[in-house]
Amino acid sequence: MTSAPVTPSAPVLPGVAGPFSGLADVAALVGRRLRHLRRSPGKVLAVALNPLVMLVALGYLFEASIVVPGGASYQEYLFAGIAAQVGLTSIGPTAVGIADDLRNGLVDRFRSLSIARGAVLAGHTVADLLVAVFTLMLVTGLGTLLGWRPHGTAGETLLGFALVLGFSYAMLWVGVLLGLVMRSIETIESTGSLLLVLFTFVSNALLSTDRMPRWLGVIAEWNPLSVVATACRQLWGNPVAASHSIPAQHPVLISVLMLAAIIAVAVPLAVRAYARAATR
Repeated sequence: MTSAPVTPSAPVLPGVAGPFSGLADVAALVGRRLRHLRRSPGKVLAVALNPLVMLVALGYLFEASIVVPGGASYQEYLFAGIAAQVGLTSIGPTAVGIADDLRNGLVDRFRSLSIARGAVLAGHTVADLLVAVFTLMLVTGLGTLLGWRPHGTAGETLLGFALVLGFSYAMLWVGVLLGLVMRSIETIESTGSLLLVLFTFVSNALLSTDRMPRWLGVIAEWNPLSVVATACRQLWGNPVAASHSIPAQHPVLISVLMLAAIIAVAVPLAVRAYARAATR
């Protein structure tokens, strides 16, 4: 009796066992990250607290002391800046999470598993994006209570929130890169706080840039936070400070280009830094 010829099977590479194995890896790591955050709610609070406090302090307590050019509603002007600020507050916790994984030897354990390349970093960013979505829902609910209203179409309103989440996702990759490069929790926390303060106040998120020195106003107008906030104000029909700069004239287009550029630069650098960290 003759035996049937055996066709050699293709080799199975780590993390490439099937067409959807990479997505399964990311989903598993997202679940791990969310379970960890559920046990440590302070990390979620760290993302949500600052924008909520700023919204109450400026949009309610000091609202009568702040004048928007043209006499428009300050709550409606402020909301877009605070919504976009959610992305900045996400940088620090994401960076700390990555640094914790490196410090606790979790990366070494991941290396021993058949995990798709980049799944660890993607899992962090997707899970933290869900936290940003939750925070944005809280900010939107509070903003609505304080008087914010969208005046555009439903599609324009959704596009504005999509830009905010796109900005948040881009900032999450900045946080990943920060955690991989710095690693020290104390340094990361101080750097994250500095970025939050610097990018918030050198922008039009809280106040119009027309009272700033001209050179600083130009920097503020090209700040990604300013561009995203201006785009959201335009889409939501909220007050927009008058300006003839390119970002102010084409905020939606410039926002998309800026966010694409940030992600295109941050993701390869983060993956390369992770590969170096995993081999040490």
